[in-house]
Amino acid sequence: MQTTRVRITTLAFAAVTLAGCATVQTPTKGDPLEGLNRTVFKFNDKVDQYALKPVAKGYVYITPQPVRDSVTNFFSNIGDVYIAANNLLQLKVTDGVEDIMRIVINTTFGVGGLFDVATLAKLPKHDNDLGLTLGHYGVPPGPYLVLPLFGPSTVRDAVGSIGEYYVNPLSYIHPDGLSWALYGLNIVNTRANLLSASDVLEGAALDKYSFVRNAYLQRRNYLLTQGKGGNASLPDYGDNAALPKYDDVDGSAAAPAAGAASAPGAASAPAAATVPATAPAGASGATAATAAGAAPASGTSVSPPLDMNGGPENDQIPADQVVPPRLNFPTFKLR
Repeated sequence: MQTTRVRITTLAFAAVTLAGCATVQTPTKGDPLEGLNRTVFKFNDKVDQYALKPVAKGYVYITPQPVRDSVTNFFSNIGDVYIAANNLLQLKVTDGVEDIMRIVINTTFGVGGLFDVATLAKLPKHDNDLGLTLGHYGVPPGPYLVLPLFGPSTVRDAVGSIGEYYVNPLSYIHPDGLSWALYGLNIVNTRANLLSASDVLEGAALDKYSFVRNAYLQRRNYLLTQGKGGNASLPDYGDNAALPKYDDVDGSAAAPAAGAASAPGAASAPAAATVPATAPAGASGATAATAAGAAPASGTSVSPPLDMNGGPENDQIPADQVVPPRLNFPTFKLR
């Protein structure tokens, strides 16, 4: 009895010491325990740096990728039990039924969950927990909290993690040593899957604590908003607006049409563009129009095509085409 009291007193003294030595003058809104949280965060970071991360690297080195994938699928299949329970608690019947179907299919046809057959069957993987269930029914998150060895959380999510322990099937495996061994394997495998993400975090974040805190809170808020049916609407870019006509930028095609509609008898007067390309190059506009079988409109004249190439008559270009002039460059021959 006396030994228990000594231990409790020691733990209380250590907690008070940590809280007293790690105070922040202006804590961030939503993080009133920032001083204590930073101290616990540093402790967790050191444990990860000197223990968990090296073990995860060794696990990746000695374990082939297909085996690691099977381990991930196995624990993901067990996690679907917890997810299904929370979806049903939130009255998301469709998601809950899909989670149950995932468990049945992966356990039966996926060799106990080692293979994710349900995803191949187009059954989506959901993400839910008791903390989100409490938030779904209006429980506020409370202050941000960093738990020793468990990482970022809030008061609401910390309470929810207690329920996760009792819902997780791993907690009911006997003997207890096997249960804790599976828990340890799950932690190491999860850390191994996050090795690349942690490397990016260490290289990009100036303040790792603030980065992790903001990322965690934003993701939890996103999951809670999506769970309540929230969805950010896309901006309206005016898709119904008429597109511009790029083939009539200068309005040259519309001008003849307007003039033809306003002039009487314009229907019998063909446009100058209808002059055939076989007309002689030196013919005037009237002669070319007469050759086409109609007189040209009054007050208009058709200019003959220009001789861009300077060659004979059969080298003349049609009026509706543009040909760049020929450029003669000196040639060099190697002998």
